[in-house]
Amino acid sequence: MRVLNVVLLLGGLAVFNSQAAPADELLSLRERAKVQDALLAKRVKQLLPQLMTRSGIDMWLMISREYNEDPVLRTFLPADWLQSARRTTVLVIAKDKQGNVHTLAVAPYKVGSMFERAWDKAEQPDQWQALNAIIKRFDPQTIGVNQSEIWAHADGLTVTDRAKLMSELPSKYQSRVVSAEALAVGWLETRIDAEIEQYKKMVAVAHQIIAEGFSAKTITVGKTTTDDLVWWFRERVAELKLATWFHPSVSLQRSDNQRFDHETTFDDNHAEVIQPGDLLHVDFGITYLGLNTDTQQHAYILMPGENSAPDYLHQALQKANQLQDIFTGEFAEGRTGNEVLASSLAKAKAAGLKPTIYTHPLGYHGHAAGTTLGMWDKQGGVPGDGDYPLHLNTAYSIELNNAVMVTPWGKDIRIMLEEDAFFDDTGVWYLDGRQTRLIEIPSRSVFSHQF
Repeated sequence: MRVLNVVLLLGGLAVFNSQAAPADELLSLRERAKVQDALLAKRVKQLLPQLMTRSGIDMWLMISREYNEDPVLRTFLPADWLQSARRTTVLVIAKDKQGNVHTLAVAPYKVGSMFERAWDKAEQPDQWQALNAIIKRFDPQTIGVNQSEIWAHADGLTVTDRAKLMSELPSKYQSRVVSAEALAVGWLETRIDAEIEQYKKMVAVAHQIIAEGFSAKTITVGKTTTDDLVWWFRERVAELKLATWFHPSVSLQRSDNQRFDHETTFDDNHAEVIQPGDLLHVDFGITYLGLNTDTQQHAYILMPGENSAPDYLHQALQKANQLQDIFTGEFAEGRTGNEVLASSLAKAKAAGLKPTIYTHPLGYHGHAAGTTLGMWDKQGGVPGDGDYPLHLNTAYSIELNNAVMVTPWGKDIRIMLEEDAFFDDTGVWYLDGRQTRLIEIPSRSVFSHQF
């Protein structure tokens, strides 16, 4: 049984009731590398046989030159390589006639412990001839290479490397070269149980960092700017020896005559001094163990004399939670992203909401390979990756917003939420809960320090 997480408010600090490890329990860099390599070994054993069968690929070739790495090849490299190939690195994943999967490296250096070293330069100086010997040994009917018109992640074979491969391949095998798109996307999007256990901890850490940032400890009302807060997030991540996969953004909405344009939150926005009555928004993600998070939440700066945010703001958040429920309730294995998007938007509008949905897969990349469910500027469907069907055991950033007319402010506001979730045979569930109540921050004012 899963424990559903809830938000508690302690002195304005949002605390997620989670069984996951807090930030002070993050692993050392050495331990992270061990865990990352162990996860890779489990993934190779648990996923590759079924994915190769599903995609119809007998042999998968990944070819990269140093500093121009195939995005998929990077996910197979040892943690201490820091995701860079060395010279020309060729990884071969081959299925034999008995269905066993073999991992080999035709490379000038040993590629960790997962790949058998399959090139001895002393015996065969020519790297491509060494590769051909392996191909002849397995005699694959299909040779997959990473080429894709839809997913950049699965399009990592460069023009030069493809030309070299085809010029060196015996003519018998040239016609057997096919796109490995289905295999590459399946590898990137599918998560195993051991990864999900780590993902829960990661998302809990991301929530904790947001709670620290959205607190009176960090924000001095009347002095701290949204840009100050952005750089606080960057510094906090660095202190924890983590990384961000994108520059965080902090924006605000307030009772003024300015129309809020949610599209500006995707761009660099100018700094605003945080004031009482402001509704803050953060978009923030971290990278840990080769995986990524992506979270958006809201906080409210209490006005003098206020003990809670106004009811109309709490109700606005509840409507966005309602949109989340409608949307995740439409997930079903085999449905395409465009089908889920269309049905979700129709049901949300019928319920009186003003929705925009732009959810993406999550994993080795922040905007990962897999099923796209809307984009902020493509609410009618996304050609290509929106036509891709949902598969079980995949992770998503449930990203969306709902517009609400706030009468006291005389304008629409947007509640923009993003929470990381997993889709399996039980449905969609959040890895560390979701925001269901605004974070409320007391007004620790700059003026209180002048006396």
